Amino acid sequence: MQFADLDLNKLYTYADYYEWQFEERVELIKGKIFKMSPAPNSYHQILAGNIHTLMNVFLWKKKCRAFIAPFDVRLTRKSAKDEDIVTVLQPDVFVVCDPSKIDYRGCVGAPDLVVEVLSPGNSSKELKNKYEVYEESGVREYWIVSPQNQTFTIYTLESGKFQFAGVKTQGDIVTTAVIPGFSLDLTELFGDFDSDDASKE
Repeated sequence: MQFADLDLNKLYTYADYYEWQFEERVELIKGKIFKMSPAPNSYHQILAGNIHTLMNVFLWKKKCRAFIAPFDVRLTRKSAKDEDIVTVLQPDVFVVCDPSKIDYRGCVGAPDLVVEVLSPGNSSKELKNKYEVYEESGVREYWIVSPQNQTFTIYTLESGKFQFAGVKTQGDIVTTAVIPGFSLDLTELFGDFDSDDASKE
């Protein structure tokens, strides 16, 4: 099957997704196919890579683990059966503190922390849908990183709903209850780049 053979008006499951062999990278959000934008620019990749590296080093030999895309996250609703899963995403960086959620195909269930680094190709619809499914599935903390604005927008889950926890930028230190003791100095993180670089394809 080729990507062009898919009916984009149809709803699919992870059972379908797992069988696809075409080159295009896609995500499923509530059964709908979202074609991922072209490969991110170097600024995006360096930024995501640095966040993952800092988390990974901090979490070495600890219970929680940090992962980086491409790595499938299957968000469950009714059950963890392939035919019941209708949302499969590839967050740029995420942290999982329950080892039982990791299998050979990726992560099944909500990560504890998700980091999405924005690209020029991200659509507002995609961002809204991801926000909703991360909230519904129980992601404890969600960071949206804007390379162009050099900001972290942070949401924390309280009583099943995301609460806006602020915007951080250069001069700020980001911490998280998910990884006690971990901190991210945004002056150091963003310091090597000109924000104009982030908007270039």
